[in-house]
Amino acid sequence: MGAMSIWHWAIVIVVIALLFGGRGKLSGLMGDAAKGIRAFKDGLKDDGKGAADGPSEGVSSLPRTDAEKEELKR
Repeated sequence: MGAMSIWHWAIVIVVIALLFGGRGKLSGLMGDAAKGIRAFKDGLKDDGKGAADGPSEGVSSLPRTDAEKEELKR
């Protein structure tokens, strides 16, 4: 129990190979998750800049209330 035997190392290597190796479904899923996290972080950075500078150009969000519509007409 104190030291890892050859079977413990074999199981660890198989698990690592399944998670990170080849073109398997699991490695593709992990890659997609990483892309999603990166896109989320980039979105947070963009929201932080836009809130400090006011409404950014090129953003085509629709007004939600009548007061916002009136403010945009001015």
